[in-house]
Amino acid sequence: MPAASRRIDLNLFRVLDAIHVHGGISAAARALHLTQPAVTHALNRLRAQFDDPLFVRQGNRVVPTERTRRMIGEVQLHLKGLQATTQRQAPFSPQTLELSFVVGFRDVLESIAFPPLMQRLAEHAPGVRIVSRRVAAGEVERELVAGTLDLAVDRRLRAGSRVASEHLLDEPLVVAMRRGHALDGRALRRADYFAAQHVAVSSLGEPIALDLLLQQDGRDRELRLVCQHYFAACQVVAASDLLLTLPASYAAGLAALLPLSLQPLPLKLKPVPIHAYWLASRHDDASHAWLRDQVMAAIREAPAFRSAGAGRRVRAAADLA
Repeated sequence: MPAASRRIDLNLFRVLDAIHVHGGISAAARALHLTQPAVTHALNRLRAQFDDPLFVRQGNRVVPTERTRRMIGEVQLHLKGLQATTQRQAPFSPQTLELSFVVGFRDVLESIAFPPLMQRLAEHAPGVRIVSRRVAAGEVERELVAGTLDLAVDRRLRAGSRVASEHLLDEPLVVAMRRGHALDGRALRRADYFAAQHVAVSSLGEPIALDLLLQQDGRDRELRLVCQHYFAACQVVAASDLLLTLPASYAAGLAALLPLSLQPLPLKLKPVPIHAYWLASRHDDASHAWLRDQVMAAIREAPAFRSAGAGRRVRAAADLA
């Protein structure tokens, strides 16, 4: 009897599909919430079953063999049918979730979104673990496809058809200064802004978007310090005459903790559009859809965003963060 005719564990086809979609064993393991050795063992069983390697390594990825390419369409069709049947018979329950969900956040979003998010999860999905990572804008799509990232929230990014996205909100920028600063107590003028010295924030050493935009208009700020995080930058501002331009939502929270005064940015810039990004192939996955909805709702409903007026849907002229 041919190898492929023997009885086969149908769960192995989920592994075949995951490796095909995510392009690697480790990424498939993450998507399936399995260990890498478990996925390797399943692949080896499939290889023995079909007497074919099924996938071969090509650089940092694995690519399907001709045998896999011929059968993957039918495999995926049947898996979707089985999944639909299972979901109809067993309604999705967040209370039963036991998994880690990796989000790509900047430090600004961590302090704003995590308190309400963790309250939601403690009540509805106590088995879920959230892991936050800082991911460079140019790496978001690659990490989503690789399965090392489940959801990213960032300014508008360029992403291919494999990535789905949703607009969350638009956030204005404000200027923070120490209380008692020479510019405190009166409207901040454009000339005052450019005459002052500034702190900027660049977590991964990337170019500062605001300064790139100003340079296009032939203007420059005098930067005296570039920090990795906004909290450190605000501590410097609270103890000096330097100014810091930052998202309004985060500024409001820090002004309650530090002796800071906030003023509108005296430049004609529209608010920054904030979007959520995830792998399109996971759009209909019940657990993923529920978790990303929880993250996005926690951001949209966060008091800091509401008080900053960040919910306005304004089409931005430039991507600043």
